[in-house]
Amino acid sequence: MSVHIQNSVRQTTQTIQKKKLNGEKIAMLTSYDFTLAKLVDEAGVDIILVGDSASNVVCGNDTTLPITLDEMIFLAKGVRRAAQHALLICDMPFGSYQVSEEEAVRNAMKILQLSGADAVKLEGGEEILPAVRHMVNAGVPVMGHLGLTPQSVNQFGGYGLRAQAEAEAKKLLYDAHLLEDAGCFSLTLEKIPAALAKQVTDELHIPVIGIGAGNGTDGQVLVLHDMLGLTQGFKPKFLRHFAELADDVKSAVSDYVQAVKDGSFPNESEQY
Repeated sequence: MSVHIQNSVRQTTQTIQKKKLNGEKIAMLTSYDFTLAKLVDEAGVDIILVGDSASNVVCGNDTTLPITLDEMIFLAKGVRRAAQHALLICDMPFGSYQVSEEEAVRNAMKILQLSGADAVKLEGGEEILPAVRHMVNAGVPVMGHLGLTPQSVNQFGGYGLRAQAEAEAKKLLYDAHLLEDAGCFSLTLEKIPAALAKQVTDELHIPVIGIGAGNGTDGQVLVLHDMLGLTQGFKPKFLRHFAELADDVKSAVSDYVQAVKDGSFPNESEQY
């Protein structure tokens, strides 16, 4: 039986939470367009994240900061049409939830209404609790995000490992409990020591998804283009290439260019 058939039931925040209770690992991937999202969904992934990493992967920006709310909604719409089984989460981009609680709730509702996403994800701990509480009270499912939070890259001064020092580790654990208490249905931990990630996972009742956080979490997430080997020049320690599609794409395009230039494409069977 294929993974796709096993996961044919539409995933919800409740089914994702039950996976933790049942000891079942959760597979999450990013996707930003209909075509790839359809393949990801059919392959049996549990959660698809329309991440603000689209700012880097789709738009070519150096950081996630430039992507806008409307751009995120546009991308999520296409993914929604493809995602028939996976839970669909959309990142709230920089500036869409930090100004005020009211604006945060309004923007979260806008994402769900206009894109069809099932939930939103936002970065931060204690400082965003009022916004999280208002969203949850308004019926918006929220996934938290702690550790390396890329929207704070200018504050951090880079993308290095977070929560190595004892004080920051204690703060992260404290924030994780606060987010759970505020109503987050799940939590992402990015680029933190594996032992700390396991401690957070063991202490929380909600599912914890890791990226660069070891194997002690309830599940894992990667950027689709990274794990497919499409992203070139980016190979952090936590990233495994499950394919090397960059070479395949370049080879196919090179063959196409050659066939066009030497007149062998289209041949007689490829024309009307």
